[in-house]
Amino acid sequence: MSHRAEEPCRIASLPDRGLVRVSGPDAKGFLQGLVTNDMDKTHAGGAIHAGLLTPQGKILFDFFVVPDGDGFLVDAPKDAVEALAKRLSFYKLRADVAITEEPTLSVAAAWGTSLSLPDHAIAFADPRLEALGIRMILPEGTALPGADCASANEADYHAHRIRLGVPDGGRDYAYNEAFPHEALYDQLHGVDFEKGCYVGQEVVSRMQHRGTARKRVVHVEGDGPLEPGADVESGTLPVGRIGSVNGARGLALLRLDRVASANAKGTPTQAGGTTITVRLPDFATFKLPSAEGA
Repeated sequence: MSHRAEEPCRIASLPDRGLVRVSGPDAKGFLQGLVTNDMDKTHAGGAIHAGLLTPQGKILFDFFVVPDGDGFLVDAPKDAVEALAKRLSFYKLRADVAITEEPTLSVAAAWGTSLSLPDHAIAFADPRLEALGIRMILPEGTALPGADCASANEADYHAHRIRLGVPDGGRDYAYNEAFPHEALYDQLHGVDFEKGCYVGQEVVSRMQHRGTARKRVVHVEGDGPLEPGADVESGTLPVGRIGSVNGARGLALLRLDRVASANAKGTPTQAGGTTITVRLPDFATFKLPSAEGA
């Protein structure tokens, strides 16, 4: 399931995304004390991928942060924008920041070769993985494509993302349940292990230093079409759940120790009666555990 040669440039609106603006003199420091990544990485106009965690280290919100004017735009799932703004406001205390939703802006993505940008776009390379392409923040209603790219849709974008093995919050892992390592934050530049304190940091640091992440989002390929949300079992042992799918290919959050143990015994791993093969994304630095350690 490795990524094939890059396809020609394509551009798609992402109507499932929304935006929150965090602005004011204290905006950077305010976010620095909350999010998993280092806000100093935005100093040259770049974006970061990050999350806001519970004190127990589980992902509450997953987003991108991009500098704009005297503050930052936060690109997040549209159905979470209101809750994210409220959560940020909860932490505001005496910080000199303004937190507002931005309904007049929208998000798009472009990928492939010969990328070029529409006019009036705030554009940034997807900080998770180069092959994902670029993301754009545009005035709502901007016609696409406004660049030398073929028109695509949201489903095309997610097929591209699945092919690369990049998880999406709410689809491939559940908010308030998954830890950053399980969602591949450590593999996709979503967490900085050298920065100062943030909410949930102790748990994330402990998982990193002890190597205790037993679950990971991985590629799965079935001998037939896969169903999102299908339970995955190795024999009679539950190992996880299918997330995003594109036909017989998809992503799943799985207990890799149990998968390895089943592989060693020749026990098939199945999802809803469909036999699946588990593969790691090309970018992964982790490996399937040995059967002895399972």
